[in-house]
Amino acid sequence: MSNPESKRAELRQAAEELDRHARAKWQALMDQDGENLDDDGYPTDLACDRIRTWHWSDPRGWLKFVADLWYLHDWGWSEADEPDEWDAKKMVRRYHVSTAGWSGNETLIRAMQESSMLWHLVWVQSRRGGHYIFELEPATEDRR
Repeated sequence: MSNPESKRAELRQAAEELDRHARAKWQALMDQDGENLDDDGYPTDLACDRIRTWHWSDPRGWLKFVADLWYLHDWGWSEADEPDEWDAKKMVRRYHVSTAGWSGNETLIRAMQESSMLWHLVWVQSRRGGHYIFELEPATEDRR
C-alpha cells in the first residue's frame, strides 16, 4: 500500500506531464502556418483547433484571440471593467458578446465551449439569441 505523500507525488507528476503535453500541442498549432479566417471571413479549422487547445493559464489571450476573429466586432463584442456581481468593491473585466446570429461566430463559440477548462473559468451567462457574458479579474495594467 502506498503512502499519501507518494500518491500525491504521483498525481502531481502525472498532472505536470499532462500540462506539458497540452502546452506542446497548443504551441504546435500556434506555430503551424495557416490562416485563422477563410476568404469569406469564416473561422478555419486551424483557428478552431487553436481555440480548443488554448492553455488554461491564459484566458485573457484566449478571449483576445477570439475577439480578433469576431465578425461584427464593433457591434457584437464589448469589454470593460465593471463591479463584481457579488462584491461591488471588486472589479472584474466583463465581456459582453453577441453572435449576431452569424454562423462563423457560432462556430467560434462552439470551439470555445469545447475548451471546457477555459470555458468554465470565464463563462458567466448565456442567453437565447446568442448572447454571452464572460468575466476575468482585470489585469494590473487594466486597473490604471
